[in-house]
Formats: sequence, C-alpha cells, structure tokens
Amino acid sequence: MRIFATLLALLLALCAAETQAQPALLDEGTEALRLAPHLGYAVDPEGRADATTMLARAGRGEFAPLPDGNTTLGFTEGAYWFHAELFNTRAGLQRWLLVLHYPLLDNVDVYLRYPDGRVEHFASGDSLPFSARSIRYRHPNFWVDLPTRTRVELLVRVSSRSSLQVPLALYTPTAFAELERDSQLGIGLFYGILVALFCYNLVLWLSLRDASHFWYMLHVSAFGLVMLCLNGLAFEYLWPNSPWLANHAIPISMALSQVAMHQFCRVFLELPERQPRANLFSLLIIGFYVLMGVASLFLEYRTVVKPLTLAVFPGALFILAITINSIRGGYAPAKVFLAAWGFLLLGTALYASVSFGLLQKGFLTEYGIQIGSALEMILLSFALAYRYARLRGENERLVREHNEQLERHVARRTSELSTALEQLAEANQRLRESNRRDALTGLFNRRHFRDVFEHQMHHAAEHRQPLGVLLIDLDHFKNVNDTHGHLAGDECLRWLGRCLTDSLSAHGALLARFGGEEFVAVVPDIEGERLLHLAELVRVRICSEPVRYAGNNIGISASIGAFVLRPGSGMGVDEALHRADDALYAAKDGGRNRVHADADLTS
Repeated sequence: MRIFATLLALLLALCAAETQAQPALLDEGTEALRLAPHLGYAVDPEGRADATTMLARAGRGEFAPLPDGNTTLGFTEGAYWFHAELFNTRAGLQRWLLVLHYPLLDNVDVYLRYPDGRVEHFASGDSLPFSARSIRYRHPNFWVDLPTRTRVELLVRVSSRSSLQVPLALYTPTAFAELERDSQLGIGLFYGILVALFCYNLVLWLSLRDASHFWYMLHVSAFGLVMLCLNGLAFEYLWPNSPWLANHAIPISMALSQVAMHQFCRVFLELPERQPRANLFSLLIIGFYVLMGVASLFLEYRTVVKPLTLAVFPGALFILAITINSIRGGYAPAKVFLAAWGFLLLGTALYASVSFGLLQKGFLTEYGIQIGSALEMILLSFALAYRYARLRGENERLVREHNEQLERHVARRTSELSTALEQLAEANQRLRESNRRDALTGLFNRRHFRDVFEHQMHHAAEHRQPLGVLLIDLDHFKNVNDTHGHLAGDECLRWLGRCLTDSLSAHGALLARFGGEEFVAVVPDIEGERLLHLAELVRVRICSEPVRYAGNNIGISASIGAFVLRPGSGMGVDEALHRADDALYAAKDGGRNRVHADADLTS
C-alpha cells in the first residue's frame, strides 16, 4: 500500500508539473519572445490582492497556465495576475523591453522579484499620463533588467474597463526598433489613405455641395479618430496628459463614426425616397448612437462601450440588408457600396470578436479593421464617383428628352464647374509658389529658404559633404535710397538677385533674399578656398557693373561673409547662419566691399 501511495503521489506531481508554465529562456538566438506560453494566471475578483500575496500563490503553484496560450479574456471584472519566470543566458545584454501589445488597458502593474528578494515595481496604462511609460510608444512598455544567468520572477497585474487583452512580449532594443519601423509604415499607409480620401472628397463637397460627400468626410474623420484611439496613437499624440480623454474619446468617436455612417447610407442609398420604412429605422439607430455618445460623458466606460460594440453587428447587418434591397430595386451604385461595406463588416467583426474573446489576437484580427476600413473607404469613394456619374447621366438623358436648351445650359454649367476646378488648382499652385518667393527679386523668401536649407543640411550630413554659406549685404544701401529714391533701390535689389542667379546657379546654389538688402546663398559640396574664390568672383561681378535706372548709373558694392558647414559639426540652421553673419559683420568692419571668411573656414 505504501508503494502504491508513493507512486500515486509521484504521478500527481508529474501531472501538476506538466500543467505549470515553463520558464522563459532568453538565449543567444532570442531577439523577441512572446510570453504567452510561459505565463500562468490567477483571477482576483475583488481586485484587492497585493504583489506579496500573489507571489506567494505563484510559489505554491496556484497560477494556472493560459488556456491554449490565449491572452484575450474579453470584458471581465476584477483584476488578472500573470506570472512567469525569466532566465537570461545572453552575455552582455541585461536590458530588455517588456511590451504589452494592447493600448486600451486602464492599469498595468509590473513586478520583478530577484533572487536576493528585491522587488521592482513599474506602473502604466491609460489611467496614468503618457509620460509614465518607459519610452514614448502607443503600447504600455517597461525597461526590465535581467541579469545574466539569473532566474527573475515576473508578475503582472492588469485591470481594465475595456476588453482585457494581455499579449506580453520581450524585445531586445534592436528587435523592438525593427518591429516599430514596420508597424509605423503600415499605420502611416492607413492614415495616409484616410487623409487623401478626406481631402479629395472635401474638394468635391466644396465644389458640388453634395451632402453625401459631407457625411462621407465626417465618417472618415470620426473613424480615423476611432482608430487613433484603438491604436493608442491618440493618447500618445493628442492628449498624453489627459487619461480622462483617453478613455472617453473612444465611445464618443465610435458614436460619431456610426452616426456619420448611417447618415451617409441614408443619403447615398436615397432611403427617404426609395425605402421610407428603412429610413425611419435608420433614424432610430442614429438616435441611439447620439444618446450613447452623450451618455459616455456621464456613465462608466464599460457601461457605454459594451452596448456600442454589440450594436455594431445589428447595425452592420441592417445596412447590409437595405443595400441588398436597393440592388434588387435597380439602384446600381448600391453594388459598389455592398462590396465596400462587406470589407468593413468583415474587418469590424474580426476586431470585435477579439474584444469579446471569441478569437485569438493575430495579424488579421488585430489589423483586420484597418485593412477592411481602408478598402471600404476607397470603394465608397468609387461608389460616390459612380453615383455622381450615374446621376449626371440621368440628368443629361432627361435634358435631352425634354429640352434642348436646358441641355446646353447643363453643358455650360458643367464646363464652368470644370473651369472652376482648374482655376482652383491653378490658384493653389500660384499661392504655393507666391508663398515661397520674394515678390521683388523672385528669389526664395526667408521662410522657404530655412525649410530647404534644413533639408540640404540633412542631405549633406548623410553624404558627408560640406555646405558653403554666403551672406551678401549691399554696402551703403541707405545712401542709394536717399540719393536716387526707393524705386532705384528696388531696381538695385532686383539687379543683385539676377547677378547672384547668373553667378551661382551653375554651382547648384540655393538663393534667397534674407531681408532688406541682405541675401543668402548655400553652395553644396564646396570647401574653403573654392568657396572664397567663388565669393570673390561674385563680389567683383557686383561692383564691376553699375545699375542703370532712369538714366542714372548707380554704382554698388557688397560685403560677403563666408562659412563652411562641415559634416558632423552638429550645427543647426540658426548657428550656421549666425557664423556666416559674424563673418559678414567682420567684412563690413574691415572696410566693406570685401569677402571675409569665418575662422573655421581658413583653419
């Protein structure tokens, strides 16, 4: 009997050992490690347990492994505790970044217990200011110190009023940088599409005054805000010091997005005329979302978000039904609308299923709503264009049937509309060009020069090339104005601008009027003696030929300050201009009509 009892105890111990999560090993080949297979978890329904208590429970083996490694737990009450043991064998790398890849968690507490009993505590989540995070990143993150060949206990407490998702991962700094680069590219493409569609339809709405374009723009804006919130970017960039907004912006933007979407459907599908009953039901749905948006300002987050998220499914099915009904009724633009709505419905269903714990977090479930919404908005833009073309065709057919004169009027109005759009584009082009140019000399103005100069500095630094900076100032310009008048002075400035263009354009120089009678030139890939020689040629050219105005020959000269910005100097735009300006003042102090080089240029 004793032998049987001993064997039974050993069997039970082996079974218990198999159910325990295995320690996370960070070896030489590990750059990133998902912690889900190594996590055990325990539920704290009241949310009152402390780290000491939970570490003791973990030591007694009371933490259960995650079922199938699933870190998506849906909407839950209380707090969840997660435990893992970390063992780092990488020599020379002790600092790792712990990232929780879900931005909508209220409170995240991380505890590290070392073999000597020391416990380190970190806190994050959107109930704290964004600055509480280790690095500026949209997901909660923590720098953790894992000494080599030392077993460290990791304990994570998470509580939230939103869906509870805890996809924890450890990264080396290099691996995290590569991950962030790829994710930022995808996010940038998504929001680039949204901005482009918004601007495109803004121009159309301003030109056509079609209500469908307005509601489409509002939907794009509100949905973009929803995605900014869900991605954690709104908390990072828009209101990093307002946890209140970080939580309330989600239901507000969700409600606004759905209001705009259903209103767009009413206008696009022409529900008041084609489907009156569906139109009334659509107004009820809009009223519900307006009510939930207002209620989100006063009610608890979860009380509002759960019905808002659940209402997405019947609302989407309703739009699907009325779209199919419109197709059956012979409304052709509804076909493109159906394809667009199908992509959004699929992406939203995937994302919402993760929120309720029906599906595991993965690439398609995490980014499905971005992919689906991008395709939906592109197709909706096509649907708007198709609808507009169809309406225009019907109008032209009616005009041809009823009145030839009215047809000519419609053609004239269409031509005027096209002309207005072309004039708008031309005016925008002229406005952009005028904002860049000095009205008197035609050279770049100071503001545009600074932008281009800064870009040239980055380019020169990347290619390890020097930049030559010349500041040119007309000598005794006040005497020219006082003697010959301000119009003569203006002609001198124009002449100087032409002179600089003729002398320096062949060298690829960036030219601008810096202010008053002062001009600036930036010459790429040029060193000290060459720059001084070029500056001397410019100076000689200026003073060798008088300016002819109103029968007078006005002799002018210029002082020039020269400075070479060498790669690796670490200087900014202002410091480089300041050094060139010092050289200019030295040229003036030395008697004017001369070139003076900065000390570093001749050294």
